[in-house]
Amino acid sequence: MTYYHFAELIQRQAEKYGNRTALKYRDDATGKWSKISWIQFAENVRLTAEAMADSGIGVQENIGMYSQNMPQCLYTSFGAYANRIVDIPMYATSSPTQIAYIVKDANIHTLFVGEQLQYNNAWIVQKQLPNILRKLVVYDSSVRLNPEDKTSVYFDDFIRLGNNAHAESQVKIRTSQARPEDVATIIYTSGTTGNSKGVVLTHTNYLEAMRAHDLRLPHITDKDTSMCFLPLTHIFEKGWTFVCLVKGMKVAINHDPKLIQKALPEIAPTTMSSVPRLWEKVYIGVQEKIHNASPTMQKVFKDAIETGRKYNLEYRRKGITPPLALKAKFEFYNRTVFTLLKRVIGIQNGRFFPVAGAPLSDKVLEFLLSVNIPIRYGYGLSETTATVSFFPEEHYEIGSLGILQPDLQVRIDPSNNEILVKGKTVMSGYYNRPEENAAAFTEDGYFRTGDAGRLEGNTLYFLERIKDLYKTSNGKYIAPQAIELSVSSDPYIDQVAVIGDQRKFVSALIVPNYALLEEYAKEQHIAYTTRAELLQNKFIYKLIEAHIEEHQGELAAFEKIKRFTLLPEPFTIESGELTDTLKLRRRVVAEHYAKQIEAMYAE
Repeated sequence: MTYYHFAELIQRQAEKYGNRTALKYRDDATGKWSKISWIQFAENVRLTAEAMADSGIGVQENIGMYSQNMPQCLYTSFGAYANRIVDIPMYATSSPTQIAYIVKDANIHTLFVGEQLQYNNAWIVQKQLPNILRKLVVYDSSVRLNPEDKTSVYFDDFIRLGNNAHAESQVKIRTSQARPEDVATIIYTSGTTGNSKGVVLTHTNYLEAMRAHDLRLPHITDKDTSMCFLPLTHIFEKGWTFVCLVKGMKVAINHDPKLIQKALPEIAPTTMSSVPRLWEKVYIGVQEKIHNASPTMQKVFKDAIETGRKYNLEYRRKGITPPLALKAKFEFYNRTVFTLLKRVIGIQNGRFFPVAGAPLSDKVLEFLLSVNIPIRYGYGLSETTATVSFFPEEHYEIGSLGILQPDLQVRIDPSNNEILVKGKTVMSGYYNRPEENAAAFTEDGYFRTGDAGRLEGNTLYFLERIKDLYKTSNGKYIAPQAIELSVSSDPYIDQVAVIGDQRKFVSALIVPNYALLEEYAKEQHIAYTTRAELLQNKFIYKLIEAHIEEHQGELAAFEKIKRFTLLPEPFTIESGELTDTLKLRRRVVAEHYAKQIEAMYAE
């Protein structure tokens, strides 16, 4: 297969696929899904590229994108690549302070923004940094510009400005001079600790990622449809969407993450990248349905799940032909129970669902595979252009991170079990961070991931996030992620933050599943007027305590949660307690709940 430089990819695909649908998006006016053909896609990329050249954006200059997922994001990225310009995506939920930091760090003169919120925040930044941020280009034509704003332009007007012979000629020259070693993207890490760093990815990184995925995924074709659900700021979604476009797939762009449950049945994708949280919610939802079913239906559900577990995990996973009786029973449940379940979610056509970005518990993973949802769990980082390893269709190990990508070198540091990675998908370095680059790589060029793991042949296992390790006052090391993972699959627990660094025992802040808790209170005739009052009830506390204890059987005594506090409000991105990729910012959580934490350790 020919892997085109991204400067020309969309034009080449348009020549091949013509009027076939490339992208779908929900039209806000009608609520219906609209189509964009490959020819239209290529034309919009061309116009965007020419407008960039006409507006004076230089070769290898940095531009910013601050938006929800929209077709315009892809026009901007590929228009930039045609010009040898560097795109820097930013999360749509970022604050003006976060945007200002990136604008200053990357010296961004032109920022493409999505909707009113992003425009308002970007306008604040432009007023603060007028000598750096000179122009805003607004995707949504319904955005109301500030009366003082004399420099911003709507995207539709912007692309019309560049439609001239000089700009066309300039883009053609730049595209012809595009090189694999050109910088393509700078991804700013979500920053669980300290300031975020810009991960510099070149076209070589992307091209190698495309080649490696093509080798690992020969069954994924241009007949597939992918749901673009995670933010395109996330390297996992950005990289996966690029894989889809290289394959010639149709990509449905989900604009609002809150509408994903509505969007999935409407599109019925065959593939979609996602973080574990989505699938954890599926697991919890199904467990609730089973719990509320009649005794007869409970037996049917449990038998179906056990049948699926035997068929998929004891036979198919190992490449062994299952007994005829088991195969027949599985096919019956697959046509009935499993298909109904998947149809309700909207994934009945699903063929490949890559999952990464955070740990996924073995319990949830085994359940999903048992009900025949084709989860392919994996591991990667922004610094490795996403994928380091993931599950193949057969011969994978539950509890692992799957097998390594082709031609990627991975070894384990014997001093601390750190996973070290080397290969063409590894970043060239952090943007303008020479000291951090020196610390990020070994002398022989391996990138230090910051994750501890082990390697058995080509199979990679995760142990813990090294920087997240806590040391108790008794000198014992604990991995908070592992403890959180052990209880987070419980239907009564929505979020958990483990505490224990320099403490004499492990405690936790827990956000319960309020809906289930309120249902339990109703069943038990527990009276309350506020959610905070409900959480103070001793019977509610004992319920959660019992559910925590149920999941701690395999933990050492010093790892077990001894005390916990129930919180009336969830951890959120807006409060700063979660990153944009839904990882805990432990320092912020510790600051916000210092009083509750100290109370748990009071004698």
